[in-house]
Amino acid sequence: MPVADALAHAALAAGGVAELVRRPRDAGSVASALATVGTNAAAAVALAGLRTDARRSAVVLQEALAPLGVRGLDRPIPGAARRVREWAQGAGRYVVAQDVAYGPEPEHRLDVWARRDLRLLRDGGPAPVLLQVHGGAWTLGSRTKEAVPLMAHLAARGWVCVTVDYRLAPAARWPAMVVDVKRALGWVREHVAGFGGDPGFVAVTGGSAGGHLAALTALTPNDPAFQPGFEEADTSVQAAVPFYGVHDFTLDDQGLWNLLEGKVIGTSYAADEATYRAASPVHRARPDAPPFLVVHGDTDTVAGVGQSRRLVARLRAVSREPVCYAELPHAQHGFDGLPTARTAYTVRAVHRFLTAVHTRATTTAR
Repeated sequence: MPVADALAHAALAAGGVAELVRRPRDAGSVASALATVGTNAAAAVALAGLRTDARRSAVVLQEALAPLGVRGLDRPIPGAARRVREWAQGAGRYVVAQDVAYGPEPEHRLDVWARRDLRLLRDGGPAPVLLQVHGGAWTLGSRTKEAVPLMAHLAARGWVCVTVDYRLAPAARWPAMVVDVKRALGWVREHVAGFGGDPGFVAVTGGSAGGHLAALTALTPNDPAFQPGFEEADTSVQAAVPFYGVHDFTLDDQGLWNLLEGKVIGTSYAADEATYRAASPVHRARPDAPPFLVVHGDTDTVAGVGQSRRLVARLRAVSREPVCYAELPHAQHGFDGLPTARTAYTVRAVHRFLTAVHTRATTTAR
């Protein structure tokens, strides 16, 4: 532990001890002071644990991306948590188009994030694009609430980010959600150049249900079953970064089938196995899958880490492209929604991964 951290933790505990010295020693005051000591000590332990987990996560992220030649991810980020807060607070400066319709339904709305001097920044060349898909168990959520630090970080560095809403269950049934994501992707291909983006390089990301939709989108390019009425749209992507996703509907992990049967799909696995398999990224892995970076916490109690482990194992068995996997120690579901050092390390790693894939694609195209 750094000296400054150790001193700070000692001071916290010392504050409680001082209470014992200053106050009259009746039973109530002693109990109160002891409670203060205990609370401060617990806070100190928790802070130390967060810092340790962040450093360990940085090492895991570095190991995951080392095969792509990415280095330095395990180096400290000065003021990491502050940076995450700044990204979130300053996100509004990058929204260049808001509440844009990408389809006929009221839910078909998206926002575009980019630097206003993007064309100057990139010397007039097009910027790589990230499509962000929100989570919420396919039943709730909003494009404005998730991945804000990631999109702000990428936009500041010359990317165009597009974040989308989609129809939600139970008002809409599967596969409406993935159909909408693909419709939004078709919109990106057609219109993102107007914002300085490159329609030839689009990556997709999302967390939880959004992670599932991102992975499934990446593994079902131009699938007419998921593109009714817009079969001609190019819905391939060049990279995928699913966070803590649910990737196998054929296993009843943590009550998954109850949710799918009751609200999302509307049929049971026993009666409709084909739909459950077709909706599962694990069962859609293919040799021409794009590069993947899969991120999951090893203590996730909402979407078990086994979901991502199975996806990674299957992709590595069949895909010709890199499959990077970062299983972050003691990370819970939605960990990147908190302004912590671990979030900063993860955002930096995603940026480096996408940059490496984009650089390789650009070099190959030349």
